Formats: sequence, structure tokens, C-alpha cells
Amino acid sequence: MPILANFYIEASKNSILIQSTNLEISFSSHLGAKVDQEGKITVPARTLFDIISNLPNETIAISSEKEQLKIISQGFQGSLAALDSTDFPPVPSSLGKEGIKLPKDKFLEALSLTLFAVSQDETRPALTGVLFIFRQKEVVLVATDGFRLSQKKFLLSGNRPERKFILPKGILTELTRLSDLEEEAIDLEFNGADNQVVFGIGSTILTSRIIGGEFPNFEKIIPSTTTSKILVDKEEMARAVKLASVFARDSANIVKLKAAKGALGINAESAKSGTEETKVEIKHEGEEVEVSYNYRFLEEFLNNAKGDEIEMNFSGSSSPGVFKDTDDKDFLHLIMPVKIQG
Repeated sequence: MPILANFYIEASKNSILIQSTNLEISFSSHLGAKVDQEGKITVPARTLFDIISNLPNETIAISSEKEQLKIISQGFQGSLAALDSTDFPPVPSSLGKEGIKLPKDKFLEALSLTLFAVSQDETRPALTGVLFIFRQKEVVLVATDGFRLSQKKFLLSGNRPERKFILPKGILTELTRLSDLEEEAIDLEFNGADNQVVFGIGSTILTSRIIGGEFPNFEKIIPSTTTSKILVDKEEMARAVKLASVFARDSANIVKLKAAKGALGINAESAKSGTEETKVEIKHEGEEVEVSYNYRFLEEFLNNAKGDEIEMNFSGSSSPGVFKDTDDKDFLHLIMPVKIQG
């Protein structure tokens, strides 16, 4: 559950509705409860969350009286100052009938393979979220920070018109925290009138604004030709990058990759610490390669790839390197090289 400024709590019939919202995301969920008297109240979210999360896993009794929320549990009794519930803005608590069912496991995997590439630069809003592209039977998720790009595709059943929108990282991160729920699908509904997307999973509803602005034409960035193709063991590559990072940290995070004669050399140098080079055995087709990267970008790709072998494709020292997981043909990652002066 996202912890926003306030929780709106409404008790009715046999359930309690809990809602929270800010300018970017809203949350709504129904909990089963024995309700003796209907009512509604608004309380500070963080305080309530911290109290509930530290109580024993027992029945909790709550009641409102004189602008206070009283909480009683085994060995605990407390009260919270309440706010005026009439000031709480309306929040969607259900989906319509036009939603799309996203397979939960595939969708959450796609988020894990793209969220790490989202930009932190608030001056470029379109890059601070993930681009969703819905095609007839396919969903494409893309994220970039201008230095690297991550793309993941997965299939959907049925046909639907193409649609594109960008969603903030915050709402998508919240969705990844729902992975332990039993539901096999996450419902998504596009609300163009309010510039929103609504997600539903079980009794929980999450609503997000859509980020305005144009996402870069990423397909033009992906090289159409390859002059050098390398296959390398992922764990060996990760170990070599980790060793190089010890020196690269003192030298703008730069590591150099050089492939020739069946081996990939990964080296870094530091005026403070010295130099190093680690060689890794590879399968190599095409021209020799010499290119420099920010080691952090290599590490994050390697940490998120699931397979045992990595494919790297190059088309020159100044073009983006294309990195693939050989176990996942629908995952593609680009990293821009670092230009070395001298």
C-alpha cells in the first residue's frame, strides 16, 4: 500500500474502504470487517501505518469519536487526531468494463527489466516514466535516461487498437510490491478524459496520472547493423566488471572493453589506485571491438538479465552497444559509449 499524506476510511456494510491520494497516484482497497456502525474519517497515513504495522497479528477494533480515531488491539489502545473527511478528493474505487487483463508475472517481469533505466532528471518529464505501447497482441515497455535504454515485450491475448502513454515510476514501483498477491492478472483501464490509467489487482485499485510530453523515437536509436557479435558467460562478465569497478570509481566510472582473438579484456585505470585488466573467454564474430562504458550501466544490465549467457552487438565505438539476454529474445538493452578524450 502506498503511504501518502492521509488515509480516508469509510466503514459500510461488511467492509472498510481505505483510500489515499496525491497529485500523481491514488490508492483504494476494500477490507473485510464486522461493522457495527457506518461512518467515515480521515487520518494521517504515516502515523496510522506505523501503528498498525507494529501491532500483533490479532483483531483490531477501530472507532471514531469527536474527531478522533480510536484503535484497540491486544495490549494496545491509542487515538489519532482526525481531519475533515469532506475535503478528501474523490478516488476511483472500481474499474469499468473496458479494462485489459495483463498477465501478472509477465507484466511484473517487464517492469523489473525497465524501471532501473528510468531517468531521475525532472527537467525531462517524459523520461521519468515508462513508455507503454499497446499493439494488437503485444505490449512493449520502454525506459531511458538518455544514456541507456531498456525495452521488454510480452504477448497479450485478443486484439486491441494501438495506444501509447507514459506512466510515472512511482505507480509502477508500487505495482511490483503486489507480486505476492494470488491473482494471476492485473487489470488496466485507460481513462483518456481524466488523463489517467487505473490498475486493479484483487480488491486493490491504483490510479495514476499519465505523464505529458513526447517520448524519444527510440526505434531510431537501435542500430540496424552489427559489425561485431560477442557471446559471453554472464557471471564471468559480471565478475570482470566488478573487478574493474574498483579502479573505475576513481575515474568517472569508465571501463574499457576490448575484444580480439576469442577473449574480452575489461580494464580500468585510476591515477589514485592504479590499473587492472581482466580477460574473459568469449565467442566472437566480426570485427575487433574497443569501446568504453560507465560500469554502473553494465552492472545493472547484468544484475537484471536472467539467463546464463549474454549477447553483445556492436557497430562501432561511437554507436550504442546492444545487450541481450540469450534466454529472453523479447528483452533488449542499449548502452551509449563514453567518449574518451585524447
